[in-house]
Amino acid sequence: MAGKAIIRRTTESAEYLTDERCHILELSNTADDPAASVARARVEPGVTTKKHRVAGTVERYVILEGAGRVSIEGLADQAVGPGDVVVIPAGITQSVTNTGENDLLFLCICTPRFEWDNYKSLE
Repeated sequence: MAGKAIIRRTTESAEYLTDERCHILELSNTADDPAASVARARVEPGVTTKKHRVAGTVERYVILEGAGRVSIEGLADQAVGPGDVVVIPAGITQSVTNTGENDLLFLCICTPRFEWDNYKSLE
C-alpha cells in the first residue's frame, strides 16, 4: 500500500452477524493493505462471544461504548469500558461478555489483517 492514499467508506447496512455471536462492521480489511485491519464489533447485552483464538494475528480492542468483561488466557477476567485498550497476542484464547444494558461497541485492530482462515472457535 506504500505510496497510495485512500479513504475507505462504509455504511451501517454493511454490518453482519457472525457465528461468533457478535456483529461486525468491516471498516478496512483488504488484501491490498495486509499489514492491518480495522472493524467495529458490537456485542448485544448479556451475550458472550465464542471462546476462540486467532493464529498469527495480534488483536487490539479499543472500547468505545458500553460495559464488558474480557476473558483472556493468562489473565484474570477483567471489566472493560470506554477508553480501555485490550491487547491480545496471536494465538491466545479469548472471549468478551457484554455486562451492560446497552450494546458493547469496540474497534478491533488486527495486525496483520484479520482473515477468517486464522480464526479457530474453541467451542
